[in-house]
Amino acid sequence: MPWHNHFQSDQQMDNEISIYARQGYGQHLGFGLRSALLIIDFTNAFADINLLGGGNINSAIDNTVPLLAAARRSGIPIVYSSHAYAADGSDYGLFAEKNQTLKRLIVGSPATAVTEKLVPRHGELILVKQHPSVFFATDLAGWLASKRIDSVIISGCTTSGCIRASVVDALGYGLRPIVVRQCVGDRALAPHEANLFDMEQKYADVVSLEIVLQQLEKVR
Repeated sequence: MPWHNHFQSDQQMDNEISIYARQGYGQHLGFGLRSALLIIDFTNAFADINLLGGGNINSAIDNTVPLLAAARRSGIPIVYSSHAYAADGSDYGLFAEKNQTLKRLIVGSPATAVTEKLVPRHGELILVKQHPSVFFATDLAGWLASKRIDSVIISGCTTSGCIRASVVDALGYGLRPIVVRQCVGDRALAPHEANLFDMEQKYADVVSLEIVLQQLEKVR
């Protein structure tokens, strides 16, 4: 159920969308000339409802399987991220203090491995991060710039956390964020839907998996 149905009528929602439209939000960015696929934190920890999973995360993982296959056929760069910390806790920050379960994500542990449905192949970049954005304190922006990437197709979790943070940073680096609606997930559906709405109005194009697959076929 869309998030707004919990709180307001469709008429109220339409009124709010019209406010965004009158103020110039919700413009379409489109794909650039060169895209990369980012698969953010689809690791075993986030696939496990008893650890950091839940909601629609596992369905988003399943939907990313054909997306990944299409990206590989097209030959575009593919990047994975895994949220993980040193075993001695030396790189814990305030994010881990605010979210204590994150401290169980130790570099090299099974919990931090990419889910077996999306196992990386040779030549696909794997980044370890300690903050919500996949860009913060990593080499991703420079790596993408070296390949002249101007668009990032985004899948992963969580929609309200690391996806949103990465989208905002991508925009700041001059990259066009393309969020694949069926391929991002959150442990709770209300914040998932609310953040998709907000990103679509302000920071990204939120598009269907079908549209992205068609675009990747063109690239191929």
